[in-house]
Amino acid sequence: MSHENLKRSEAAERSARISTTSYDVSLDVRHAADPAVPGYPSRSVITFTAEPGSSTFLDFIGSSVHSVLLNGKSLQVGDVVEGARIRLDNLGAQNQVTVTGTALYSRSGEGMHRFVDPADGQTYLYTQYEPADARRVFANFEQPDLKATYTFHVMAPAEWKVASNGAEVARTPLTSDPATACWDFATTLPMSTYITSILAGPYFRAEDRWQATLDDGTHLDVPLALYCRASMAESFDTEELFALTKKGLDFFNRLFDFPYPWGKYDQAFVPEYNLGAMENPGLVTFTESYVFTSRATDAQYQARANTLMHEMAHMWFGDLVTMQWWDDLWLKESFADYMGTLAVDRATDWDTAWVNFANKRKAWAYVQDQLPTTHPIVADIPDLEAAKQNFDGITYAKGASVLKQLVAYVGFDAFIAGSREYFRKHAYGNTTLQDLLAALGAASGRDLSGWARQWLQTSGISTLSVDIAPQGAAADDDGVLGQVAIVQEAVDPVTGRDELRPHRLRVGSYDFDGSGALVKTASLETDVIGGRTGLPQLAGQPRPALLLVNDDDLAYAKVRLDPVSEATVRGSLDRISDPMARALCWTALWNSARDGESPAAQYVDAVAAFAPAETGIGVLLNILDNAATAIERYTPAAARSSVRSTFVSAAAAELDRAAPGSDAQLAWARTLAALGRHDSAVLPRLRGLLDGSGPVAGLAVDADLRWQLWHALAAHGEATAAEIDAELARDTTASGRAGHATAMAARPEAAVKDAAWNAAVHGNELSNQLLTATISGFTTAPPELLARYVEPYFECLRTVWDSRSIEIASRIVRGLYPAAQDLGVTMQPAEHLVVRRTDAWLDANPDAPRALRRIVVEQRSHLLRALTAQAAVGPHRPQAAPAH
Repeated sequence: MSHENLKRSEAAERSARISTTSYDVSLDVRHAADPAVPGYPSRSVITFTAEPGSSTFLDFIGSSVHSVLLNGKSLQVGDVVEGARIRLDNLGAQNQVTVTGTALYSRSGEGMHRFVDPADGQTYLYTQYEPADARRVFANFEQPDLKATYTFHVMAPAEWKVASNGAEVARTPLTSDPATACWDFATTLPMSTYITSILAGPYFRAEDRWQATLDDGTHLDVPLALYCRASMAESFDTEELFALTKKGLDFFNRLFDFPYPWGKYDQAFVPEYNLGAMENPGLVTFTESYVFTSRATDAQYQARANTLMHEMAHMWFGDLVTMQWWDDLWLKESFADYMGTLAVDRATDWDTAWVNFANKRKAWAYVQDQLPTTHPIVADIPDLEAAKQNFDGITYAKGASVLKQLVAYVGFDAFIAGSREYFRKHAYGNTTLQDLLAALGAASGRDLSGWARQWLQTSGISTLSVDIAPQGAAADDDGVLGQVAIVQEAVDPVTGRDELRPHRLRVGSYDFDGSGALVKTASLETDVIGGRTGLPQLAGQPRPALLLVNDDDLAYAKVRLDPVSEATVRGSLDRISDPMARALCWTALWNSARDGESPAAQYVDAVAAFAPAETGIGVLLNILDNAATAIERYTPAAARSSVRSTFVSAAAAELDRAAPGSDAQLAWARTLAALGRHDSAVLPRLRGLLDGSGPVAGLAVDADLRWQLWHALAAHGEATAAEIDAELARDTTASGRAGHATAMAARPEAAVKDAAWNAAVHGNELSNQLLTATISGFTTAPPELLARYVEPYFECLRTVWDSRSIEIASRIVRGLYPAAQDLGVTMQPAEHLVVRRTDAWLDANPDAPRALRRIVVEQRSHLLRALTAQAAVGPHRPQAAPAH
């Protein structure tokens, strides 16, 4: 099937001809609980203006269109419906079109997703549209710059809870069907199609309200609601979520000086969600993995708070003011990412928000920005398929990092003043980069065009290092710094040109105090411009044990430690007292390992040595995950077993030493389970945790951890199908069903792998969540067991892409790429069979859809990086082959 792509040029032509005014949408989901009913009636009444005599088209992806009525005239469906488009000709200055059709329920998380709760058999519905799936639910003009007001009507079982963007204004039982009611919702303010929303099902609902009087005397009274599936209500910490919501509304209303405009503020936690959350005004949707049914760490709670604040920031950045087209997706996502972290830092009790941002969010950006498919923050998005792939680390985390740097450059007050003016001027409208720059430039008194060109319109990441010249002949003896300079290397991988960007940053000097702690003794703030920036202020100063470039994490750049500082970090990282400085040093070591600058085993050694002393649970979880990746992907096969065994012993010891019931204890237990998928020696310990024969005091071996343990046992053939089925009988939840799918597919049997492959690639029964779970189990296997799927993978790519929705196709293409490969003893990374086979496919498929090629190119890059890192321990460091 076609992905119903819409080109930017087509969208621009359409918005030049028409302007939308209002939608009145009716949906009938009365029979959603019947699995034999694939779809539901949908009716759209749209008013819009147009150039008299012109033509345009509507978007609708459903099973059928029943009728099209344009300005009182019935059109022949067969004449005007062309695939996913409905052609409208001979328009008047004022127009009304009514389209009735049958829309389809989804199992991919796109459009109207239908989920049957395995715990109680209840059916739940919710919608998810970004970037362009509202057309799967009702006929519309599907592009962000054609805003309109919306009035929704939903027929559903009378006992259900139903919600939409607007407040409920009426609920009327149907005379003809007393078991059914019709919900009518208030007309919304103008918004884009992709942020409209419907929720329906027997959801648990909690209510509260937020009231405040702003500085200008404006009184706000906002009804609040929280939703989750009924079977999860016992775990739903509504009091904490309402408290966070109120703190966020307090913070943003005062910060932005623009009262929350969308009336109510509902938040729904829904199953099988493709995203972390979505900013639908008045009805924000979240993944229900944020309803913690098992023990969760403080870092998980903080991450949830960050997501909650991120989505709330969107009520202004994205919903009130929306990008004109997906090129400027960053206008909402980068700002929301920055503002979400800012709100957690300033409006909650967590004090590690920026540390976790530096250690995890920026790490995501650094990875994305080193791929051959990297792109400017302001991206070139020619069509909807490209837009779908652009929700990445560049748009979110790099953009947020650059905004943090901009705040340091222009000042926080000017940044907020510019943002306020941006809201006032463009409320309920659409903008481009220039609109934002004009507001920020006016507020700061700076011309930001140069900054925008260097930071928003180029690609790639700068690498910063320190060059220290000797201070005379005795420099190595007297411990005094000579001439110090920051060296910047930066090449735009898209253009191949040097892009030496300006950085406002700090250089911190750290030395050991009387207690042996590494503490900051001096800080120098400076502007880095060009390839070399001298720091004459440091010449003649005592040589610190650690000279940390980008101290406090103001700049977006990779940092290379100088030899003395690296030796200090590798010997005393746990003695760095400042959490941010410690996190930055962890990042420097990780980048060195990923880049093949140092053997991955050295990073694993550092984690084994210093992770036990790490007090930040978010940082601890991240470095433990990195250590597992370093072992399984970046360590040469010949050394891997030894490196893994040593680390497994360290992890087991730390599990026993950790404080009972602590987050650290849970982190080490999860790590041991993950390592157990590859190390059979730890299986008796894992089995003991499962059956209680080897308990660890204070460790709650609850559902999530149990499924991780079963995954490890199954991967070695140490868990039978009967045992895995019995665990599912204990845990009949949706997450339990996913854990079961993973464990079953992880069993190292050819027939099991064949069944999993066929279910993922050729079947249509797996939902989005179960597809990902099955792929996770399938790929948990030694490369030799999966070698026979390399050729079928490349043979099926075009068919999968053409026959599945873009969400499902992307999961298959990305997840089944044969990435778990090792470098032969004498082999160059680019000579590896899978790298060469990938190159052959790319060469043979130059006409493949751009989004498909992007995924394949990125997976090739990840594999090549792993193979290159494996080669880092050899006598030479092979150069990577040129990327496609």
